[in-house]
Amino acid sequence: MKYIKYSLILLVFALVSCDLGSEPTIEGTKLQAMCGEWYIGVFANGEDIGGGGRFLITTSNTAANNETDLIINDHELLTPDADPVAVVAKVNLPAMTFDKADKLPNMEAGKAAISIIEGKILKGAATSTGGNKTDSIYVKFTFANDPATEWIYAGYRRTGFLEDEH
Repeated sequence: MKYIKYSLILLVFALVSCDLGSEPTIEGTKLQAMCGEWYIGVFANGEDIGGGGRFLITTSNTAANNETDLIINDHELLTPDADPVAVVAKVNLPAMTFDKADKLPNMEAGKAAISIIEGKILKGAATSTGGNKTDSIYVKFTFANDPATEWIYAGYRRTGFLEDEH
């Protein structure tokens, strides 16, 4: 009898302690459509300085997770020819464009400020080297210490497919 009583008490506690709530909604960042890894070509004053190669850059949201601040980071791609690009650019999410901005501070300490001239992300407008449809990116900018040279990063979003890796 004693065991039946203890078993019923445990059963009641087990039933009361169960949480039958729903799973939480997992959401992405506000700039999710503009964030990602991109294989790009590098151009200086219209000349392909990357030798036709593709280089990896990233775009990501800031800790503020708002709809206007996007980090562009080339991971010191241009070194030693130019300073790295690591800035928080202003964007227009509905239009998928980069706002024109003068002398954005470089997040790399002691490196030149960057001015965004123009930029855009086009959904599904690119074809990767493996033949897959993906997004296209285009960003034109200058460095404060060399405003005569206009740099362009142009390419496509990394798909993750093996045939598209560089």
